[in-house]
Amino acid sequence: MILQALLLLVALLLIGAVLVLGVPPLRRSLLSRPIFKTYKSILPQMSETERDALEAGTVWWEGELFQGDPDWNKLLAYPVPKLNADEQSFMDNEVEQACALVDDWQVTHELQDMPPEAWKYIKDKGFLGMIIPKRYGGLEFSAYAHSQVVTKLSTRCSALSVSVMVPNSLGPAELLLHYGTEAQKNYYLPRLAKGIEIPAFALTSPWAGSDAASIPDVGIVCKGMWQGKEVIGMRVTWDKRYITLGPICTLLGLAFHMYDPEGLLGAKKHVGITCALVPHDTPGADLGRRHFPLNAMFMNGPTRGKDVFMPLDYIIGGPKNAGQGWRMLMECLAAGRSISLPSSNAGMAQMTARAVGGYARVRSQFKMSVGRFEGVEEALTRIGAYTYMMDAVRKMTAGAVDLGQKPSVASAIAKYHVTERARQVVNDGMDIVGGKGICLGPSNFIGRAYQQIPIGITVEGANILTRSLILFGQGAIRCHPYVLKEMQAAHNPDAGQGLIDFDKALFGHIAFTIRHCIRALRKGLTGSHFVSVPDNVAPETRRYYQQLTRFSTAFAFLADISMLVMGGELKRREKLSARLGDILSMMYLCSATLKRYESEGRQQDDAPLMHWAIWDTMYKAQMAFDGVIANFPNKFIARLLRRIIFPLGHPYDVPSDRIGHQVAKLLISPSAARDRLTAETYVPKVETEAVGAIELALKATIDAEPIEARIRAAEKDGVFDNIPEANVRDIALVAFAKGVITAEESALLKRRNQLRDIVIRVDDFPFDYGLSRHQPLAHKAAA
Repeated sequence: MILQALLLLVALLLIGAVLVLGVPPLRRSLLSRPIFKTYKSILPQMSETERDALEAGTVWWEGELFQGDPDWNKLLAYPVPKLNADEQSFMDNEVEQACALVDDWQVTHELQDMPPEAWKYIKDKGFLGMIIPKRYGGLEFSAYAHSQVVTKLSTRCSALSVSVMVPNSLGPAELLLHYGTEAQKNYYLPRLAKGIEIPAFALTSPWAGSDAASIPDVGIVCKGMWQGKEVIGMRVTWDKRYITLGPICTLLGLAFHMYDPEGLLGAKKHVGITCALVPHDTPGADLGRRHFPLNAMFMNGPTRGKDVFMPLDYIIGGPKNAGQGWRMLMECLAAGRSISLPSSNAGMAQMTARAVGGYARVRSQFKMSVGRFEGVEEALTRIGAYTYMMDAVRKMTAGAVDLGQKPSVASAIAKYHVTERARQVVNDGMDIVGGKGICLGPSNFIGRAYQQIPIGITVEGANILTRSLILFGQGAIRCHPYVLKEMQAAHNPDAGQGLIDFDKALFGHIAFTIRHCIRALRKGLTGSHFVSVPDNVAPETRRYYQQLTRFSTAFAFLADISMLVMGGELKRREKLSARLGDILSMMYLCSATLKRYESEGRQQDDAPLMHWAIWDTMYKAQMAFDGVIANFPNKFIARLLRRIIFPLGHPYDVPSDRIGHQVAKLLISPSAARDRLTAETYVPKVETEAVGAIELALKATIDAEPIEARIRAAEKDGVFDNIPEANVRDIALVAFAKGVITAEESALLKRRNQLRDIVIRVDDFPFDYGLSRHQPLAHKAAA
């Protein structure tokens, strides 16, 4: 009887649960309504600027990864970006010539600017109007072509690449194309395309850097005289800094808060952030001073103005777009951020990989190329694998823009992780080059890159901020299938409809979390071996797709539990949020790398680059999971999470040294794989150029190695005993004199030695180099 009663009670409870959960009106009344009320009370009010930032852009592949069950067929079906005939010709000719017109040492040390002929060339050839349509006189290049151009220019000179990059990124041309009036487009776009106008955009203030929406710059709507007539205009006061091209710009894009205290435009007093185009000769506009961003020498500086009167027609899009500036900026930022910094930093990495790899083969110590030492191999491995992955991310993200996407989260991932990996690549390169790298001069090919790495880390969203607040914070809202819907329901002014929408999203969310909990555990217990992946992927990459699917499922579950347990507090737990963002990012990076490997025809010589890059990144993702779980505020839940996500322990260790050796070997030997890895690198053909000398010396070094092996064998046999000239520098001359090598071989070694000495040479200067003749050195003046 007792057992029957218990069974009846359980049955009644189950029936009740089914009735409550299965009948939406009853469920909303008993469950969703009180939850909805509580949720609305704790959900902070969202400002207009926050809403614009969250809703800007589109969700792309990162959404698949966030939702726990990525469709790999979709990734593989994305078209591979390619250059059309005009774009390829531009790369082969105009871009090559632009690179040849600048010398980085001359730019950064002697001229502190690009030479006039370089400026004239990039203006005349349309470099400043790559994104402008042909009907306005621009080149109308694809986002991928834009990325390719910037990548190659960055392998030569940062001032050149930035001067081209900025006019084609977030700024006047981009804003005009999307929001300008026809009159504004027809006047300014042809002038921008031909370099008649030099654009800049001023957003950052001394008091509002990363918190750009808090800019104190203001425009007060008022009446004033303009060209002899009284008109309604704005009296604008601003103080901006870090404005690239600002010192030489002729057309300044300006963001400010617009106020209408007299109600001349309507009832709204704070109209909102507004973007205007201000010609440089507008009375009161102060331009011309410059910063020196770590001696990069691209034009960058402050701009100021106080009570500068300008007509409403200066607003981009005219008066109707007053107050729409923040939305405009956020919508355009994703596309620009997908290209600019990922491209420039990928270019820097390509140059480092090619030049440092060659240098490591040419430079020898202890009678062996330094590139063959395991300690140096370790650094070369990171350089090669990171460069491969960085370029994969750059290409895939630029390709997304060409597909019509404005991937706000993916662009942030690309910006953060490409610039951070560039920092590691250049640091490793500097370690290998050693003393030569720390002495600046014309033959130092890496010193300026090392010096300027923090620029990319800092601009377009400081990396610390991007990692801790944006990658997961914005990703959780934009990429999650239910979170944004729940928030929108809570902010719905129609409370009844809001409850219906919230109920649907809430119970969809609950089912989503339970489903991924079960899947995460099942995939963990089976090692993801039974995860279905497309049949057409390379067999050597199949396990990566399976493990990425497992990690995606585990991430979706972990993200939901984190949001459930911590709620709004998760936003303030920046370290946990950053680690969750790391997991999402690592999956995106691996996806791009797998996409590259497939799209380039599964090049077996490139496989070590792919394997090491993915293994390293998956290991980092695994450690990020550990970081979240170890620091989870509820330790009981943390233990459950670990049992569910890693029930049989960790699947990844650090990458294999064997594969790392293959990557390092690839960098120090000419090959098709090395050429693919560094395809956009500008390589001069002459020994008077630092990178050109390395290329020539690398070939000569490889040709000389068999000859040197015979000399070393003769040395071991005592042929050169007690001969003072048989030193590390002159032993080849003694070997020829002793008949160990032929005259032809001696000539080859002599040429190799000449090129080697150019490569390892460290620049030196007169004692008073750089000082004015009328400014004696301190110790001489004292004497």
